[in-house]
Amino acid sequence: MTDSHPPAGAPAALRLAEPAGRWLLTAVVIGSGITFLDATVVNVALPTIGDDLDASLGGLQWTVNGYTLTLAALILLGGALGDRYGRRRLFVFGTVWFAVASLLCALAPNVGILIAARTLQGIGGALLTPGSLALIQASFAPEDRARAIGVWSGLAGIAGALGPLLGGWLVDAASWRWVFAINVPLAAVVVAVAARHVPESRDETATGRFDWTGAALGALGLAGVTYALIAAPEKGVSAVLLAATSAAGVAALAAFVVVQRRGSHPMLPTGIFGSRQFTAANLVTFVVYAALGGVTFFLVLDLQISAGYSPLAAGSALLPVTLIMLALSERSGKLSERIGPRIPMTVGPAICAGGLLLMLRIGGPGDDVSYVRDVLPGVVLFGFGLATTVAPLTATVLGAVADRHSGIASGVNNAVARAAGLLAVAALPLAAGLSGDDYRNPGAFGDGFRIALLICAGLLAGGAVLSWLTIRSVKAPAAGAPEPPCHVHCAVAGPPLQSLVEDPAADAPEEPERP
Repeated sequence: MTDSHPPAGAPAALRLAEPAGRWLLTAVVIGSGITFLDATVVNVALPTIGDDLDASLGGLQWTVNGYTLTLAALILLGGALGDRYGRRRLFVFGTVWFAVASLLCALAPNVGILIAARTLQGIGGALLTPGSLALIQASFAPEDRARAIGVWSGLAGIAGALGPLLGGWLVDAASWRWVFAINVPLAAVVVAVAARHVPESRDETATGRFDWTGAALGALGLAGVTYALIAAPEKGVSAVLLAATSAAGVAALAAFVVVQRRGSHPMLPTGIFGSRQFTAANLVTFVVYAALGGVTFFLVLDLQISAGYSPLAAGSALLPVTLIMLALSERSGKLSERIGPRIPMTVGPAICAGGLLLMLRIGGPGDDVSYVRDVLPGVVLFGFGLATTVAPLTATVLGAVADRHSGIASGVNNAVARAAGLLAVAALPLAAGLSGDDYRNPGAFGDGFRIALLICAGLLAGGAVLSWLTIRSVKAPAAGAPEPPCHVHCAVAGPPLQSLVEDPAADAPEEPERP
């Protein structure tokens, strides 16, 4: 087949109303969607996996976190590889890797092999996820980017929201193994569409070595801290081992920061945080996605364990979130273009927090848990909050950097979100007093669930306050407006969102020259 795509360095020109733009969105939505789907579809299958493979609560946490760990640790490297060698190329390669790892998960004979296969899945996700947003930012005309991101965030978010429903149906109708096997045909569709319709793009200025040391330190640091949090409540775990792994994890994360600041070719160029808007948006991302990761882990478990729902019924309980995201995410992106992101990013997390407080009405063993009375109000409010938050947050992150840094910006934001979810799933059971086989005890798990909900609601309320205090209400430039030049030592100027400070360079502290 003859490739008719424009050169990788050609100006962004795709329009959302044209077939080429819609084909690109189809590929990136399905591609990133399967990673979001896999982050949530597994949760509803966890009790069945635990029974089938005789796993403890810690084993179930690692089934979730093995995937999130490598995804969070390597997603920055995935963005840098895409910027260097071609975003479409890495997107397709990551999709194929993800499909193969999914098949290994489906065939896993025990929980140890399942966790190992999940870590391989995370590597594939780290290669394809940053490319999805970077392809949008680099390929669409500036006036269509915010809307395209809104469509992407809505549809890809729907994939994640559909996860519990799909997972519940697969567990009830077939087996938990189909939760992973379904990724294979979806990945085949992504590869076929991307190869034919998605234009290549890359950062033509990218040179030098890759920061493999930084990637290793980030992975080891997150692994050490996560292990300590998950293993702490388990019986028989040595206190010396916990102290050693947590200390090693913290030391590795500290070394990661040093390497990024002093390295000649860091995986995470710290200059990108010179923009207060970019830094603030990532702080909000961490708080909001920590709460989201905790709720996603706990809710479908509690509906099955404490409320007595079947896997399908527990997954179906979150269907309103999907419908609300589908209806409102694109509109939320347009609203953010008109009024700026500050108000949506403040109101959205606050609404989500209210939804979680309503979920406290979900009863425990022996209670008549009515879906309409006890579950639906909180789920609906939570869905409205997510639809209000996700598109403006994503657009703010990408709009705070120049186009040529879209891959690394997407990688940073995804890494922040995944690390937040990773730490939440590791820490919340400990904070809620859950361990061992407590997921087989409806009363104990229900009590822990309510504690976890209160913690997550507090995180979301904190995210709302943080957005109001730190996010500037900047608006998208008019169609056809030229991209402002990037100032010396500044890696963070560019559409669609622009700083309102009089001197944009003031956001970027100068770095000392290196010999």
